[in-house]
Amino acid sequence: MKTVNNPFAPGAGTQPPELTGRDKNLELAKVTLQRVKEGKPSRSQLLIGLRGVGKTVLLNRIKIIADQEQGYYSVLIESPEEKSLAEILVSPLRQLLLRLDEESKTKDKIKRALGALQAFASVFEVKIGEISVGIKSPAGVADSGVLTQDVTDLFVALGEAAMEAKTAVAIFIDELQYVNQKDLAALLAGIHRVGQLNLPFVVFGAGLPQLAGLTGNAKSYAERLFDLQEIGKLEKIDAQKAIKDPVEQQGEKIEQAALDNIIKVTEGYPYFLQEWGKHSWERATSSPITCRDVSAATNDAIRTLDNGFFRVRFDRLTPLEKDYLRAMAELGDGPHRSGDIAAKLGRPVEQVAPLRAKIISKGMIYAPSHGDTAFTVPKFGEYMKRVMPDFNPHPPRKRSGH
Repeated sequence: MKTVNNPFAPGAGTQPPELTGRDKNLELAKVTLQRVKEGKPSRSQLLIGLRGVGKTVLLNRIKIIADQEQGYYSVLIESPEEKSLAEILVSPLRQLLLRLDEESKTKDKIKRALGALQAFASVFEVKIGEISVGIKSPAGVADSGVLTQDVTDLFVALGEAAMEAKTAVAIFIDELQYVNQKDLAALLAGIHRVGQLNLPFVVFGAGLPQLAGLTGNAKSYAERLFDLQEIGKLEKIDAQKAIKDPVEQQGEKIEQAALDNIIKVTEGYPYFLQEWGKHSWERATSSPITCRDVSAATNDAIRTLDNGFFRVRFDRLTPLEKDYLRAMAELGDGPHRSGDIAAKLGRPVEQVAPLRAKIISKGMIYAPSHGDTAFTVPKFGEYMKRVMPDFNPHPPRKRSGH
């Protein structure tokens, strides 16, 4: 069938043609946004889940609702591993405040917030660029050099500016698990304070499963700050709709058996559904899409995933880290006990514990419960077996004698 009509769009955070199975999440977000804007107490939200379940897609969709339906001023931030909280906040908040300053008739609190941001950027040595003529940093606001205090001051100033302008602000942060513990504690403290003051300010965060534990470790009250939503694979009926509806919207058909095959091989993971949908469409010479088309598409989809989705993560690993993940794959479907993985590597568990911690920090694995380890990327164990067919872990280094 015509490639130009292919409705499927696999990509990092790319909006799918049919966002199914997330109605409850979107409804909760709408209620939260409305309550915050109306000055009613509400909690920020965290979306947690494995890679490929559509957290970023959902985050982007909620931002659209905030901006276009609720009249919010919002920013979307992706948290990279190598940057501090101050570095990732300054530029987006500058953009938000300048837009608020330009479009609002009331100025005092907005100017104060701009000054606070200017002070914050200066004290943490972050380049900020031009703000506005005549902006002065208020003395003693966001300029102490103590991150927790200054983030709190900045968020309060931002919330007060929004209140003065009779609007609301939202910060959307993706890959939140990469924010280090000190910075995360400061972020949570700021969110806590604006909640106490009932300011029109809300945060939506998204991250891997370990994010729940990371927030709890950063601040003991974290569980009371957020509505925690676990985003998982789609139920069968929703997974079917994610494939069938876009095909039919293009005036084409897919056989039920072919549809069932896609659901079986993808296990309902949204990103994989998009890949299989795309390649099944490409393989079909005419409507309907058949089992034979899906079978051929499976090879194409796996090849695409191996060269992209899986490969970019594999290439970030050291040889020893690859051994660790290959040992997990050798054990079969997880989660696996840390001791079993160590035994598979032929090493004592305490020797591989630092290695496990490094792989967790890279976002490749997580601990679903104490002592357990699982992949954050669905089907990564299968990939490890394909890319490393033979399980030959590096031997442990011998300690030199004295």
